Amino acid sequence: MTLCDLSLAEARDGLRRRDFTSTDITTDCLDAIAALNPKLNAFVTVTAERALEQAAQADRRLAAGETAPLLGVPLAIKDLFCTEGVRTTAGSRILGPFVPPYESTVTANLLRDGAVFLGKTNMDEFAMGSSNMTSAYGPVVNPWTRHGDNAQLVPGGSSGGSSAAVAARLAPGATATDTGGSIRQPASFCGIAGIKPTYGRCSRWGIVAFASSLDQAGPMGRTVRDCAIMLASMAGHDPKDSTSADIPVPDFEAACGRGVKGLRIGVPREYRSDGMSPEIEAMWQHGLAWLREQGATLVDVSLPHTKYALATYYIVAPAEASSNLARYDGVRFGLRQDGSDLQELYENTRAAGFGAEVRRRVLIGTYVLSAGYYDAYYLRAQKLRALILRDFTEAFEKVDALVTPTAPTAAFAMGEKMDDPVTMYLNDVFTVPANMAGIPGLSVPAGLDSAGLPLGLQVLGKPFDEETVFAVGAAIERAAAFATLPSLRAGVAL
Repeated sequence: MTLCDLSLAEARDGLRRRDFTSTDITTDCLDAIAALNPKLNAFVTVTAERALEQAAQADRRLAAGETAPLLGVPLAIKDLFCTEGVRTTAGSRILGPFVPPYESTVTANLLRDGAVFLGKTNMDEFAMGSSNMTSAYGPVVNPWTRHGDNAQLVPGGSSGGSSAAVAARLAPGATATDTGGSIRQPASFCGIAGIKPTYGRCSRWGIVAFASSLDQAGPMGRTVRDCAIMLASMAGHDPKDSTSADIPVPDFEAACGRGVKGLRIGVPREYRSDGMSPEIEAMWQHGLAWLREQGATLVDVSLPHTKYALATYYIVAPAEASSNLARYDGVRFGLRQDGSDLQELYENTRAAGFGAEVRRRVLIGTYVLSAGYYDAYYLRAQKLRALILRDFTEAFEKVDALVTPTAPTAAFAMGEKMDDPVTMYLNDVFTVPANMAGIPGLSVPAGLDSAGLPLGLQVLGKPFDEETVFAVGAAIERAAAFATLPSLRAGVAL
């Protein structure tokens, strides 16, 4: 075991006790990245020199008796967060040469609290995807493999680089974003924890936009407690983001020890999908039984409009994407492909810079916003979105949290399901409703399927009640006692 095998909480506590230095653990993480990233492709950019400088500074502060929530802890940063002086690509060729002159609010908060940044993690292009296969910088490989099968598996998306890095022990924690499940689905596929907080809990300023009414930053960690620690630093009001909520940030870590005795846990009947694996259904029942054994009461609830959530999402999100991506024109920043006139410059730049999935979603979004179709598609989708939120609001009048599967299947092999975009979109069927409603959702690793792949359970909570979500997630985590290492990491000596 090396220092990079420590959880984020263990790393933080060990640094405070002076059991080791930030330079020690940062060096171990960089060595692990050097050994495994050529196989995983989890990092697009590794900032080794900068990380060691930050670690040395953290060691000086620790030696002087200073304390900060993440002082000296190394983290990975999804390549959607703008980082001052460090290339930020959003997984796209069109931003390949872009080096931001500013720091996103979330990463600035982490630096304020003493974190060390190891580098930028790979992702689906502009966060559009459920497999991490749409990245312009190559696919990320899931560190897990199926029993008796050496096929490379997808890590989920769009935060696949962050989830693979945390699962393979390249970093104790990582930032991520979630527009339709991009934190929770890859967390489930890679056997780690990840939370999408309430919309507005974390600032979106300095995060490359996909769908502005849905995007939300959140953490990934090996444990629920790790996510709670990170979220406390990431969250907070930001006057630069008009959607940032001006409410206090609670002690999320303390909430992990609350327990669930007396809580009412909702079980949505609509989350039993036709394509869901029987093993995931069984895992769901195990999770509910664990909560009942710890003193929670299970309550059957109905969310009748969530069956429309996926269709609604794939109107709203592409519509917002088509507007947000209009800024990538080859004139102001990023890639530029010359043309004989301005229109040809736009066309050439976007043809060379955008991948197939991004072009598909921009075309869908432009279509649903066009004259003659706006009312039939976009306006109707917004009305359905209000009904989805109403379903959750009514359910939360009866229960404290909801527990569902995170994804309808375990991780699948590269090449599977990828010839049909609709089949790929169905990966988000359990995660999208929380984005449409803006509520918090946490994925917790709950066990393995018969092929030896991790399965996750999802905890959904009331707006800005991440504390209860963490309490329920930690209770599932304690009962599941998930401790299996991914196959790639387990078989490599560092």
